[in-house]
Amino acid sequence: MTNIPPPAEELRILDHELRQLDARRAQLLARRSWLLGVLRSAEAPAPAWGPARASTQAQAQVPAVWSARAPHPRRPEATAPGVQNVLLVLGGILLTVAAIAFTLVSWGHLGIAGRAAVLGAVTFAALAAPVPLLKRGLRSTAESVAGLGLVLTVLDAYALHEVALPEVDGTGYAAAATALLAVLWAAYGRSLGALRLPLPAAMATAQLPLLLWVVAVDAGHHTITAALLMTAAFDTVVALSVPVRSVRVVAAVGACGTGAWGVLAAGWLSWEATGPSAATRAAALLALAAAIALGAAWRAPAAQAASGLALTGGLITVAAAGGVLRSVLPDAWTVPGHLLCGIALLAVRGTWLPESVRRGLRWSSAGVQALAVAWALPLVTVVLVGPAGWAERVWSGAPSDARDAVTVSTPWPSNTETAPLVLAAVAAVLALAFRAGSHRSAALSGALGLAWAAVLVLPATLELPYLTGLFILGVTTAATLTAAAYSCHAHVSDDGPARQTEPPARPRPSPITLTALGLALLTSLHLVALSLAAEAATLAVLGSLTALFAGVATWQKHEIRAVSAAASLAYATALACATGASLDWQPHHIALLVLLVPASAALLAPRLKDAAPTLSVEITGAVAALVAIDLAAMEPPVLALVLALCGVIAAGTAVRPDRRQVGYAAAALFVLATWVRLASWEVGSPEAYTLPVTVPALVVGFVRRRREPGTSSWTAYGPGLSVTLLPSLLAAWGDLHWLRPLLLGSAALLVTLVGARQRLQALLVLGGGTLALVALHELAPYIAQAMGAVPRWVPPALAGLLLLALGATYEQRLRDARRVRDVLGRMH
Repeated sequence: MTNIPPPAEELRILDHELRQLDARRAQLLARRSWLLGVLRSAEAPAPAWGPARASTQAQAQVPAVWSARAPHPRRPEATAPGVQNVLLVLGGILLTVAAIAFTLVSWGHLGIAGRAAVLGAVTFAALAAPVPLLKRGLRSTAESVAGLGLVLTVLDAYALHEVALPEVDGTGYAAAATALLAVLWAAYGRSLGALRLPLPAAMATAQLPLLLWVVAVDAGHHTITAALLMTAAFDTVVALSVPVRSVRVVAAVGACGTGAWGVLAAGWLSWEATGPSAATRAAALLALAAAIALGAAWRAPAAQAASGLALTGGLITVAAAGGVLRSVLPDAWTVPGHLLCGIALLAVRGTWLPESVRRGLRWSSAGVQALAVAWALPLVTVVLVGPAGWAERVWSGAPSDARDAVTVSTPWPSNTETAPLVLAAVAAVLALAFRAGSHRSAALSGALGLAWAAVLVLPATLELPYLTGLFILGVTTAATLTAAAYSCHAHVSDDGPARQTEPPARPRPSPITLTALGLALLTSLHLVALSLAAEAATLAVLGSLTALFAGVATWQKHEIRAVSAAASLAYATALACATGASLDWQPHHIALLVLLVPASAALLAPRLKDAAPTLSVEITGAVAALVAIDLAAMEPPVLALVLALCGVIAAGTAVRPDRRQVGYAAAALFVLATWVRLASWEVGSPEAYTLPVTVPALVVGFVRRRREPGTSSWTAYGPGLSVTLLPSLLAAWGDLHWLRPLLLGSAALLVTLVGARQRLQALLVLGGGTLALVALHELAPYIAQAMGAVPRWVPPALAGLLLLALGATYEQRLRDARRVRDVLGRMH
């Protein structure tokens, strides 16, 4: 059987073996370094035969000694192929410059025969030289010489025009020359397949002939645009069919460039079209561009490129069809026409087109719809923000129609009469296109928002009567709030069976619920802003909204109860303020009416039996109380009454076991009410302000010590006594009469005696300290008078005697001080 050592012994063995392995590895690395140094020295050139060589051989017979690793040789900063390419490129550039200089400057010194002979010979030599160079394997040199030959052919064409054909139009000659050069270069590149430069150069030159030709014949804008698009089509075909990668890259770049210029030119022609005929011709050009893009998308090997091309083709198709519709429809229907064409692209779903093409067309449709919605957003913003101007013209009179109601501070955008139709159409597309799938909730939320925006701007767009517009907005508020409550309730019901075996958890509201709730609140605010124009409308709207949100808050259990209850109380507060203003009440009288809201909130909160609605109701009630306090701030007697009533409400809330902390707020409100009342009576004595705080505080402290005997006297009685004793002491030191010091001293004496009787530290220290300071205050005049009669040497002498006495009895004084400290420490 295998003998397994103990863990400690086995660990010692493992550590020993690991140390041996590390030592052996170090030896092997040192040996490897020495061997590398030997190999590098062997590769170095051997010196001449002589004494040095003999000594070297003698040293070689000595036993090897490991040495340090030899330094790495310095590496060149540039590779040999790189140097070669740089030299070849520079040589080709210099030869090209020399040829151009010869053609442009020194040409006139030769006759016709000499000129032809020189250029022909040089060009032929440059084009023929790559053949032997390729046979010798000098490909880079052949590329440089071939590039020089291509440039010389361009110079030959230029020289031919200048000498033999000077009367021929330059643009037309350039078109023919570029076409011929493109063909010749392509043939040259095909014949010498090893060269990579001629074919891309031929493809780049092929971009010019058609465009130069239409310019030469003074063609119109439509013909030039067609030439650009035909060139783009040719480039597209080459990019999708030619196997040479460099040619495909040049063709793709040319297709994108000429196609972009062609699309921009065609779009400009469509925008500038003044009639159906011109719009149709521009649409034909755009259709050609769309066909090129869609054909390329169909044949594109990469799915991402196919989707992008299909997206571009879809947008161009919409621009083509929309341009024709724009020429025959009013200006207000331009965007709806383009939107209709964009929605029509969704018909590709389920067709035989490749999935990448269908995806791109769907994205193009989504882009058109997004642009249409962006066009309608300024009108929605005007309708939402415009009624804010009624805040400065409250109850100044109802406007004539809904458009005047929303344009009180902002102008109405022109040609936006079809915005509701656009918003409704996009909402319908979202609702129908995402009837299933993971994006259904988000799509339905977006559809709900767009439908709401369409309804919001409809009254102002149609210039409906003012009251009709208010009614439509009220119905919209009720509908969206009901949808939020219903969707939330349905969401909870659907999740219920799945959570029967799990702990009860609060379900998260769905996106539809949150969207509907947000729209309901926004519509209600917009409705309130519009109703500020007329007094009756304001009261009716605020009352209806209060009842509506209160009704939804009582609808079973759902997640929006908290928001609905808070909104109901908020609108109730606004209704109270509007009612008081309607009755011509003063603000401090309206404050008493507003207090009905926090009182109702305090009564309603414990009956909700749900944490979130209860908290929202209480917070809203507290905010309403602050509003009431602010309204009564300018009238101190009424403010005192309002603060007292708020204290009563807070005290009633503190009765609940889970709201005991509100009792502190109630006490603070009662104290503030008392202080405001005293200030309104012009009472300046501090005791009148402090005693109403001290007495309840002492009572509370007494009750707490009865219930919790371990409570410190500082915690129970310290705050209450400090509130009265400290301000009264400060007032007594500045008081010239005898009554306040007498009463304060009597009270301090009573507190000190009670502290001594009950052995309470706080009462003894606070009462005794106050009594001593009051006595010092009373003796201060006599001390000052006595100090004036005593010689000046007496105080230093007395101080010295005191120090001597203290020094003589230092130990006894320390023992007495410790005894006093222990006595005070045993007190509570």
